[in-house]
Parts: sequence; structure tokens; C-alpha cells
Amino acid sequence: MSPVPGHGLAKGLAVTLRTMTRRSVTHQYPDAAPHLPPRSRGVIALFEENCTVCMLCARECPDWCIYIDSHKETVPPAAPGGRERSRNVLDRFAIDFALCMYCGICIEVCPFDALFWSPEFEYAETDIRELTHERDKLREWMWTVPTPPALDPGAEEPKEIAAARKTAEKLAAAQETAAQQTETPEGGA
Repeated sequence: MSPVPGHGLAKGLAVTLRTMTRRSVTHQYPDAAPHLPPRSRGVIALFEENCTVCMLCARECPDWCIYIDSHKETVPPAAPGGRERSRNVLDRFAIDFALCMYCGICIEVCPFDALFWSPEFEYAETDIRELTHERDKLREWMWTVPTPPALDPGAEEPKEIAAARKTAEKLAAAQETAAQQTETPEGGA
């Protein structure tokens, strides 16, 4: 059986007529702020205190839009007789959003949780050269990052928290035994 000629055309026109009679849902963006879903991707924010200048984000970026400059600083020994340590100090952290393709690889690869998605999306510039945002602007966006969703109550505790809890319990137990030993006299009855 062959379909009736023009059947597809009639179905297409029916869809067009149906949508023409509906009221359009247009949000007047500058006047009315859009409702963004939670954890939406906007720009990349920097939590500078966590950055160790390991350069993983810049190396893994497929667009090479992350610019990092640093220098080494000598840290005095923590205890007498110890040796001096050196650490990297962040001088410049910039992202060129004219090049960035918002893939999120830099955020995923950061081992120290220094980069986050911020829901900010209003950062348009009239000059393309001004789309390179330095660490001050990236730090400002950090405070717009929403808190992560809570863990499922039935989920097991993350390994990092479990290890930190065990260490804290051992330390508390050691301090408690030390306090008990100082309270009891050694030549006791």
C-alpha cells in the first residue's frame, strides 16, 4: 500500500499551525534574570589558596588558554636542625575565555580542587583582548560557586574523611593517655 500523496506535507503543516496558535515563551533576558539550573556551567573560578602551581591544568588544556607564571620561594625549616624547603608561589593565573571551549578538563584534572565551575555567565566584553581574565577576577567568581550537593545518607564515607577521622582519633587517644600519665604519680600506692 502506498501512502497518500502529500500526507507528509499535511502533517508538517498541521504541526506548524498548532505551534502558531500557542503563546510564545520568550524571556526578556536583560530585564528578567534567567532561572539557571543548580550547578550550571558558566565560567571557571579559581580558589587560589589551593593552587600549588603544578601546571596540570595548563598542560591538559586542549586550547592552551590557561597562562600560569610562578617563582620558587625558600621556606625555613619547621624544626631546628631541619632543612629548608622550596615551594612554588603563584604570580599569575589567567584564562583567555576567547579561546576557552568550556570543556572542563582543567577542573577535572586539578588534584587540589583549585578550579571550579561558577554559574556566572555575564562577562561579555566589547574588546576580545579583555576576555583574558586574571586571578583577581577568577577569585571574585569563586564566591559564586554553589556548595556541592550533600552525600546520599546511605553512601559510605569518603576515604579522605575516614583517614582524617582515624588520625584525629589516634591523636586524641595519645593526648588522653599522656594526660592520664601526668595525673597519676609514678611512685603510687
